[in-house]
Amino acid sequence: DFLDAEQLSRFNAWVQRRLQHEPLAYLTGWQDFHGLRLQVDKRVLVPRPDTETLVDWALEIGPPAAQVLDLGTGSGAIALALKHARPDWLLSAVDASDDALQVAQANAQRLGLAVQFLQGDWLSGVQGRFDLIVSNPPYIADADPHLPALQAEPQSALVSGADGLVDIRTLAAQAPAHLLVIPRRHVASLAEATDGAELGALLLLAADAARAVGLADRGYRVVANTGADGGQTVHHLHFHILGGRAMHWPPG
Repeated sequence: DFLDAEQLSRFNAWVQRRLQHEPLAYLTGWQDFHGLRLQVDKRVLVPRPDTETLVDWALEIGPPAAQVLDLGTGSGAIALALKHARPDWLLSAVDASDDALQVAQANAQRLGLAVQFLQGDWLSGVQGRFDLIVSNPPYIADADPHLPALQAEPQSALVSGADGLVDIRTLAAQAPAHLLVIPRRHVASLAEATDGAELGALLLLAADAARAVGLADRGYRVVANTGADGGQTVHHLHFHILGGRAMHWPPG
């Protein structure tokens, strides 16, 4: 069949938008994520398939009737996917952007999933403690050469300071005080991490080490082991690269 004049005009407009690096999801108005079809537009980052691994991991380690907090929810992808998979979980989701929260709330209403949405800057103003805190925060350095191809998406959801770690440092500092327990079982081994400050230090160490070994833009899972060596505390991080080989830090 031939396109009529209106269809051809719309198609040509889409082609021009794609040539400007606008994501296909913005053209169609939707993106599939973990079995859900989410409505998305320029107010939110397009959910990436890689982020589904975070949902899978949370589902693997979360207890029954868990209280879960999603930080930087954007379109609501992570929170809604978790609620869809585990209706017994109590989900709260935070974003600093009122525009993003409007998108997330609309998705929740359309999908019939009960999630409490809150506006705020990460954990500032969040009350209470949670079994799980999940997040896919910004992690791109503000001078990263890949950014021009991502200009159509909200930069606040992508960029995090000169080294890309500003928001990760904030979360590592704030999150332990909002966890019901220090999640030893949420990593393979965290034998000596007995307080929130120690856990936060390990999370920061993991982020810095990931960048040092070239994993900052790849999916990975971290196993942290803490032990004593000559009277000093030594942290060893084991990176399980999603879809690839394992790496260790420090080497050796």
